[in-house]
Formats: sequence, structure tokens, C-alpha cells
Amino acid sequence: MRYLDYPPVWLAGFLFLALAIGYGLPAGGFGAWARVMGPALVGAGFALMALAAFAMLRHRTTIVPHRVPDALVTDGVFSFSRNPIYLGDALVLAGVILRLDAVLALPLIPLFVWVLRRRFIDPEEARLRAAFGDEFDAYTQRTRRWL
Repeated sequence: MRYLDYPPVWLAGFLFLALAIGYGLPAGGFGAWARVMGPALVGAGFALMALAAFAMLRHRTTIVPHRVPDALVTDGVFSFSRNPIYLGDALVLAGVILRLDAVLALPLIPLFVWVLRRRFIDPEEARLRAAFGDEFDAYTQRTRRWL
């Protein structure tokens, strides 16, 4: 079951729930602006994920959440968010919910962020602190977790 415990799998599950809510319990309420803003958020989310992945590849460290990193990446998109890939995931979910005009699916966003924090962010930060000590602590002092 460990092979299913990855952020893209969780994102897919939450997207499925958003679709089920959006089509099963259509409530509307966002308005026409959501038809533009939703896809824009999805695009921004994927762009952020790609930029973060390229930065990690450039620093020759793992992108796999359960592995010990070889480098502490603090430049590029990591200079304004310690978790740009997870932020991108949340933007994708929010964008899909907006595009679907699925007001009733909005609670999925904070629930998804909570899952990411408990399943991935907290353990990753423990590994980073163990591997990079004071350097990681200094990074956490100058860079926020999300934005």
C-alpha cells in the first residue's frame, strides 16, 4: 500500500471527490469569473510544480517525498515557499473546484492541505532537519511554508 502514498495519488483522489461533488451536488455560486480563474489556477499550479521539480533536478536531489534528500534547495521557487510542489497541488485542486463551480467542494482544499502536511510535509521537514540541521532551521526562519 506504500506505493499509493504519494502526493499525486492523494491529489487524484481529492480531484475525484471534487468532480463527484461538482456533478453530483451542483450548487453553483462562483459566477462567470471562476471559468477563467479556475483554469488559471490549474496552470499556475502545474507551472509551480514544474519549476520546483527542475530546481530539485538541478540540485541533484530527490523529488520523491519518502526519500532522504541529497541537497537543501533554497533558490528559485523555493526562496518564497518551502513547499512549492504541494502549493501547486493545492492550486490545481482549487482551480478545478472553481472551474466546476463546485461551492460545496471548497472544504476539500483545507482537508487536502491537512493531509499533505501530516503525510508528507512534517516527515520531510524532520528528514531535512536531521540532514541539514542549522542550515535548514535558518531556511525555515526566512521562508514560509506555503507563501
